[in-house]
Amino acid sequence: MDGFKLEALGGGITAVISDDHSFGTDAVLLASFTAPKKNDIACDMGSGCGIIPLIWCRDGLCKSITALEIQRKACEQIKEAVKLNGLSEKLFVVCGDLRDGNVLPEASFDVVSMNPPYKAPMSGKTSITEAALMARHEVTCKFSDAAKAASKLLKFGGRFCVCHRPERLADVVCAMRDSGIELKRIRTVAHKAGARPSLILAEGKKGAKAGTIIEPVLVLKDENGNYTDEALDFYGLYRNDI
Repeated sequence: MDGFKLEALGGGITAVISDDHSFGTDAVLLASFTAPKKNDIACDMGSGCGIIPLIWCRDGLCKSITALEIQRKACEQIKEAVKLNGLSEKLFVVCGDLRDGNVLPEASFDVVSMNPPYKAPMSGKTSITEAALMARHEVTCKFSDAAKAASKLLKFGGRFCVCHRPERLADVVCAMRDSGIELKRIRTVAHKAGARPSLILAEGKKGAKAGTIIEPVLVLKDENGNYTDEALDFYGLYRNDI
């Protein structure tokens, strides 16, 4: 595992990370927000180092999980994590482009998740690595592409769960609806009470009727700078390392 590092997630599960493919708070929160059932067949698109599937495996969730990732180095990291954690019968890695309609079988998943690139192509800093550019900017896929892919992969009534920036909420809603996925649940995340949200967690359902539940704001830290009890619940067994 030359160039790779190990990150304990709790519960005996370890992620394989690198300078190019690591993970942050957003992915950990999305894994908890999505909350797949134990017998769900799940897919995590743009999986990076596989943090979301690994958290689900740690928590005993899902019958099977497919990690779809376009970057080969990231796929190598997930495969190393599969070997390290003995997950070969549950977590499957597919190196491919989510825009390819043949990369995975249609209507096969109960849950699809994605922590997508947040920024428009070439916006903000561009003096970054190719891996970081692909992770942060919509250079290989737009959110509309992700919504279309999720709609093809999901069974009727299946859920598509994502995180995104608050200023992109309209894009999320419109892309989901255009793809036959209706936004059913949304939660905003703020660093402290009274602060503007810095993240949205959104759940859409394929083929559902209109109607959205807006949940209370998830506040990450209290007035003393300590993580709130609810935030720690979202982090789960990883809480001891944050």
